[in-house]
Amino acid sequence: MHSRLLFFIIFILASVIGSAQQNEHTGKPNIILIVSDDHAYQAISAYQKNLIQTPNIDRIGAEGVVMDHAYVTNSVCSASRAVILTGKYSHINGLRDNGTFFNGAQQTLPKILKQYGYKTAIIGKWHLWSDPTGFDYWNILPAQGHYYNPPFVKMGRDTAYSGYVTDVITDLSLDWIGKNKKDPFCLLLFHKAPHRNCMPPLKYLDRFEHRQFPLPANFYDDYKDREGLQRQQITVARDLDIRYDSKIPCDSCPVTKVNEWAPAEYKREIDRLTPAERQQWDAHYQKAYEAFRKLKTRDEVVRFQFQRYMEDYLSCVKSVDDNVGRVLDYLKEQQLDRNTIVIYMSDQGFYLGEHGLYDKRFMYEESFRTPMLIRYPAALRKPRRISSFVMNLDIAPTLLDLAGIPVPADMQGMSMKKLLETGKDPGWRKSMYYHYYERSFGLTPHYGIRTKRYKLLHFYGPINSWELYDLKKDPHEMKNLYHNRHFAARISGLKKSMEQLRARYRDEDR
Repeated sequence: MHSRLLFFIIFILASVIGSAQQNEHTGKPNIILIVSDDHAYQAISAYQKNLIQTPNIDRIGAEGVVMDHAYVTNSVCSASRAVILTGKYSHINGLRDNGTFFNGAQQTLPKILKQYGYKTAIIGKWHLWSDPTGFDYWNILPAQGHYYNPPFVKMGRDTAYSGYVTDVITDLSLDWIGKNKKDPFCLLLFHKAPHRNCMPPLKYLDRFEHRQFPLPANFYDDYKDREGLQRQQITVARDLDIRYDSKIPCDSCPVTKVNEWAPAEYKREIDRLTPAERQQWDAHYQKAYEAFRKLKTRDEVVRFQFQRYMEDYLSCVKSVDDNVGRVLDYLKEQQLDRNTIVIYMSDQGFYLGEHGLYDKRFMYEESFRTPMLIRYPAALRKPRRISSFVMNLDIAPTLLDLAGIPVPADMQGMSMKKLLETGKDPGWRKSMYYHYYERSFGLTPHYGIRTKRYKLLHFYGPINSWELYDLKKDPHEMKNLYHNRHFAARISGLKKSMEQLRARYRDEDR
């Protein structure tokens, strides 16, 4: 009798578990897309371990997939976000730069998901100027947002929160998930950090102050034969502001021409701190000011500013990683983790002193390449690293495909579903097309093609110049081979391939 009862209980439990697992596999997956702002892949330990440890972001890849060659179509914040939403290049979705309003009337990922029963939300940095559409709930930072005690726009109404912005965005996100977890949901959790001016949380002000960060090997790049680099105004040595970027209270320090707005903007930022927060902030950066006053040479100042830049940037990254951990832990506690797709990525890459630069924009690897890690335990059971070329263009079609929703034919990205599940796709792209349009910060519009070994760029507008790099022999992109006669046939072939991509993506801008 007892054995029969035990058998019956085991049978019932197995049936329940099996039914739950079946529902989990056949039901719509939840989606959480976490996008940070300007987070360089070099500053994620899943990619490179010598700058910082990011155990929580790494968890996504360790339990899922790390994309080793993820890239963007246009390395600037607003444009990249529009590409992610639409699955279309900038010239198609209409948002080419940081000064254009996004046309919210067009087809987007959240709108399609809503048609198939999803609850949708965007929380955090929107930066598309027009109000969000296609969301059941939105609570966004106005423009770039602020690090401390940030104002938000909640469903069209101004509001404000106390605390540090990365924590606040996560608090709001977990609260929304808790209220909507009974339905399939899609949450766009968009962080402000570690965007310039990299204001760390108080608890991490001194996190990296005892670390000495070596200058990248090509920090003192002379930009020979690269006219676009010669014109830019995003160098650590010339263009970082001693107050806004290094947080040094130096009223008599000169103002860089390209950043004339920076001192006043920094004052507005620190005025947001409460008196108690300001006391702790000032005490910390007063120590940096005392060190700054002792510097005697220009080279010492440059190295000092690089060090300050890295300390604050990585402290912001540390806070992002903490909050990614909070999301993963919450999903597990609520038993949502298995059937939830979690993607962590940045809106583009970022320079951490490579070529002597900060910021992004160029098609050089540090800016063009972005981190991308994907976790979905119900379907991606084998952790793997994938070296195929993937792009932010692919996010929307991939999420739709994983959710069992038809991908619209006019989306220009490709679904990564087969890649994620098997690690390979014979029909996958072998080259990528890039197009950047802005002229801010001395940058020049340019477009280009990247293959496994070569990269060809064309700068146009105020200048007309070409660059070619052999990425196998010159991974740091220091030697322009365009005028080397031995590469004439290679250049001709790359130009032909690039024109084919331009035609495929219907890009007629020059």
